[in-house]
Amino acid sequence: MHYRKLLIIKFVHTIIWLFFNVVIFYFLYAVITNKIDIWVWMCIGLVVFEGLVLLAFKMFCPLTIMARKYSDSTKDNFDIFLPNWLARYNKVIYTSIFGVGIIILLIRLLSN
Repeated sequence: MHYRKLLIIKFVHTIIWLFFNVVIFYFLYAVITNKIDIWVWMCIGLVVFEGLVLLAFKMFCPLTIMARKYSDSTKDNFDIFLPNWLARYNKVIYTSIFGVGIIILLIRLLSN
């Protein structure tokens, strides 16, 4: 039964991760192509909200905390269907990509 619950959490966590990939890469695409519209601001809002959730849970995703009940694995990807290296550096990688997007957005806004 624990395996089934962990599997469901891993599946949901992976779907949410994929969603945020779309959000972050759309944001990056939009600022690179200077297509600053309501979707860009919605992307920023979603990423900021995600950051606030992580801060509230001491930099852990709530799904990771839930999954911990069903696994004693020490791997970084025990709660998501990602390669271990990507699960380990996920926050650094995507925060950096988002940060580059914010810099490009600021340059676009200040040059108009």
